[in-house]
Amino acid sequence: MNDVTLETERLILRMWREADFEEYVQLCADPEVMRFLGGKVFDRTEAWRHMASMIGHWYLRGFGIWAVEEKASGRLVGRIGCIYPEGWPGFEVGWTLKREFWGKGYATEGARRALQYAFKELDKPHVISLIQAENVASIRVAERLGETIEGTAKVMGIDVLVYGIDRSSQQGSKVRNADEWK
Repeated sequence: MNDVTLETERLILRMWREADFEEYVQLCADPEVMRFLGGKVFDRTEAWRHMASMIGHWYLRGFGIWAVEEKASGRLVGRIGCIYPEGWPGFEVGWTLKREFWGKGYATEGARRALQYAFKELDKPHVISLIQAENVASIRVAERLGETIEGTAKVMGIDVLVYGIDRSSQQGSKVRNADEWK
């Protein structure tokens, strides 16, 4: 497994720790957070299994979802990273934050760093983000990353929009130079 840690100005994207579990349970128990992630909150057992699944993805694929820590407080903000599980429509960068951290730009900041990692370190030519049409906040994050709508898909029985970006793309407010992704 790759023990990869990434940093941004305000965040640390790092491997999961058992000590993250209680805060992860809180994230998974919030109906507003889980609204666009299947629409069902997780109990403690389901949250444990999901956290273990994210760790397992690192072992099986060599990349995955990071625990996101706020530098200033050391608190778990949420999860951001790269996923491509069996049956997925493409290599995805995704994000989920605890509600108290919404509206601070953390999703964009962390996802931008994960996207850079996907293009530069993992040499991915194309990355997608799967977002439900009603999830306006995540659509705005995808657009700030320079992603554009590419179509639709059904993932785990849920209809989603497929946003995507090529490494060579120069779209988006922060993607001014394609060399940034090389």
